[in-house]
Amino acid sequence: MNPPDLLYSKEHEWVRTGPNGTVTVGVTKFAQDRLGDVVFVELPGIGSNVVQFGKMGEIESVKAASDLFSPVSGEVLESNEALIDSPELVNDSPFDKGWMLKIQLNNPLELDRLLSQTDYDSFLETDSS
Repeated sequence: MNPPDLLYSKEHEWVRTGPNGTVTVGVTKFAQDRLGDVVFVELPGIGSNVVQFGKMGEIESVKAASDLFSPVSGEVLESNEALIDSPELVNDSPFDKGWMLKIQLNNPLELDRLLSQTDYDSFLETDSS
C-alpha cells in the first residue's frame, strides 16, 4: 500500500515533505515491483540541481535499466549512500531505508503538480506505464 502522507509522480517516484522546504525522494513499491531485484542505482551528487520531471539518475535491475525522474526541482542536499553497497534496499524498503535523495526545493508550488495517494492509486488502476 502507498503511504497516504506522501505525494507521487506519474513516473512512480514519491516525495515526503520535510522542514524548511526540504523533501525526501524515492521510488514507489509499484516501480520496484516492476523492476525486479535492483542491482545498481546511480544518483546525482550533493550540490547538483535536478529539474521537475527531468532525469535524476538511473536504476538497474536483473530485468532492465531505467531512468529515474525527479518529482521536484531543487538542489541535492543528500544522496542515500547506503544504496551504493546495498541497492536491494530499494526493494526491501522503498518508502524508508530505500530513499534516494534529499532535495532543497526551488519552488514549493511544484508539489501541487504531484498526486495524492488516492489519485496515484487511481492512476495505477487506469494506466499500465
